Amino acid sequence: TLTMTSCYNYRSVGLLQDKNSSLPKYEKTDFEVYKLRVNDEVIYRLISSDETISRLINADNLNTATNIMSYRVYPDGTIDLPFVKKVKVEGLTLKEAAIVIENRFKELIPDAAVKVSIMNKNFTVIGEAGVGVYNIPREKFTIYQALSMSGELNNSADFKRVKIIREKYDGTEVLEFDIRPTSIIESKYYYVYPNDIIYIQKSSSSFYKIENNWGSFLGLISTSLSLFFTVLYYNKL
Repeated sequence: TLTMTSCYNYRSVGLLQDKNSSLPKYEKTDFEVYKLRVNDEVIYRLISSDETISRLINADNLNTATNIMSYRVYPDGTIDLPFVKKVKVEGLTLKEAAIVIENRFKELIPDAAVKVSIMNKNFTVIGEAGVGVYNIPREKFTIYQALSMSGELNNSADFKRVKIIREKYDGTEVLEFDIRPTSIIESKYYYVYPNDIIYIQKSSSSFYKIENNWGSFLGLISTSLSLFFTVLYYNKL
């Protein structure tokens, strides 16, 4: 007996749904600027009117002629920069860290200006949306942009239980959410941060579903009929 239990449809796999009353409604939250953590790799560039000193310090800031050197945030929250004492940066935004580092360099160079970034601006995707590690190109980077880089969500994915694994100061946080409702926009699940791991698990019901298109349907029918006639042939032998 051939039984087709169910198909994928818009309500089960569609994104940005706003008329499906069965979906959760997420509250909007303010965007939280990323703050430096232990093991982050900090990059800085010093700018000064004194070109000799500026070139000297920035030259020490290079591994090779083309590779910028990064400075790891130690367990005590500091980074060890050349020519100055250790600087405490853990818990600071990049703008705040730039001010602290700049003030430290101003002890040597009165007109010093500093720009700060981090090298490890990456996120990881595993599961039913591909597998890979990708760079975050901007500060406000969304879950939809992240998944578009790794590949579209497979219909077999569990859209109701998308997970983001995020390192926090007091441990690891696991955020679980339904990615289908429009209300995810500007919620606490909307933005992706450095070192996030996005996990898309396979839906437990996907084994019993087929793609809702003629190609998949005809393929299922063809395979089933082939199996049926093969069994019938051997039963007659």
